[in-house]
Amino acid sequence: MRATITGVGSAIPDKIVTNDDLAKIVDTNDEWIRTRTGIQERRVSDEKTATSDLAVKAAAKALKASGLAADQLDLIIVGTTSPDSLFPSVACILQKELGATRAAAFDVSAACAGFNYALTVATNFIENGTFKNILVVGADTPTKYLNWQDRGTCILFGDAAGAVVLSPSKDDSGILASWLKAEGALGKYLIMPGGGSRDPEEKNGRFITMEGKEVFKFAVRVLEESIKEVLAKAKLTIADVDLLIPHQANIRIIDHVTKKLGLPKEKVYVNLQKYGNTSAASIPLALDEALTDGKIHKGDLIILSGFGAGLTAGANIIRW
Repeated sequence: MRATITGVGSAIPDKIVTNDDLAKIVDTNDEWIRTRTGIQERRVSDEKTATSDLAVKAAAKALKASGLAADQLDLIIVGTTSPDSLFPSVACILQKELGATRAAAFDVSAACAGFNYALTVATNFIENGTFKNILVVGADTPTKYLNWQDRGTCILFGDAAGAVVLSPSKDDSGILASWLKAEGALGKYLIMPGGGSRDPEEKNGRFITMEGKEVFKFAVRVLEESIKEVLAKAKLTIADVDLLIPHQANIRIIDHVTKKLGLPKEKVYVNLQKYGNTSAASIPLALDEALTDGKIHKGDLIILSGFGAGLTAGANIIRW
């Protein structure tokens, strides 16, 4: 039994923060940011908007597209590292807000690779017959954890949510292979030190801190590795790929890897210029936009590949 995507949806905050806006509060400028990241603007949620608020909107759109009612869901998995609170999970909040009374629910914490991890878990549940209909969401509001005086991080992130509904396939479509990886020894390079059980009083600050050069090296290495490994698992080659949707973190990472693999730009979907790095929401948000833009067709072979804090990485290959 193969798991296939039957519905996709996404949600973003209304507020747009441009590079010029950031230049007014930190020592940076539009050219500097564009040259180093490819980002032009990002979406920032207001004080009243939590991660679950965006997740509910994205999930409702995905459910509508799938033709399923919320009470037909068996499971909800949310990839996030910015939950509304340490508990309950965002997934349990979604269960309540959507009215998915039959669904089990839990969150997955793998940062920017969270959607790939959650999609892999959901795929296995469907393949082994445990569940039939599963809602998978990637949602994060990393702007709430930024030091707006740190130009190394505040320029990078934005808020969003993306969702898909998975069900058993009735044809040859679906997730063909998945690949996951973690390198915990490198976790120190991307961390939010305050707020957890080691520092509950947040003495070390509840802000994202990052060693940019080290994370960049990891990202370039594992993006290439993930694509090669998931293709090998599916017994396919890069020439078979119709569209790559990578984690939208930095255009230099994407360009370096795709050029090395020989994948033409028209086969790589990029929207980071509009949203920045939206963490676990990055890939499902781009998937929804690519579908809306007519970049995805029935039978296409699509690779989703993410990497992030942990340090973690994951990829899924899909026959649409």
